Amino acid sequence: MELYAERGFDQTTASDIAERAGVTERTFFRHFADKREVLFDGSATMVRTAHDAILAAPADSSPLEAALAGMVAGGDLLKDLHDRSVRRAAIIAANPSLQERELLKLASMTDAAAGALRERGVPEPAASLAAHSAVTVFHIAFARWVSAARPPGFARCVAETAAELRGVTSA
Repeated sequence: MELYAERGFDQTTASDIAERAGVTERTFFRHFADKREVLFDGSATMVRTAHDAILAAPADSSPLEAALAGMVAGGDLLKDLHDRSVRRAAIIAANPSLQERELLKLASMTDAAAGALRERGVPEPAASLAAHSAVTVFHIAFARWVSAARPPGFARCVAETAAELRGVTSA
């Protein structure tokens, strides 16, 4: 993160990252496929966490509420990482290829959420609609969370953003 902030993403090499971390370039590539993955390392854990939380949501939860529970659980992984998340968001915003990778991460989360909802017995298209809506709420809540100097908890950002969605759809 420091190197990306200092030099820019495009000007930072995997070798630079390895050197800063005190490891060989070979060791770096054992852990990361490329230098982009440094920024997306926790994505799979977040997707699994969201999926599992959707499955664990109360049986009487609506599809959207279950999917939102997954987004809150995924976001809880970030609770102590606000400053890092702010830096990461700025790096991604400055690079179109990283923005594309971020969208792929969100698509993966959407697929996992829809899959979990189908496992709960939610039929299509409701499963996909709820999953897409919940991930959109996550995305907007995350942007609100990283832009706040004194952010509320991530769950609160999700709840407030979900309330905005409900307001838009009930009008």
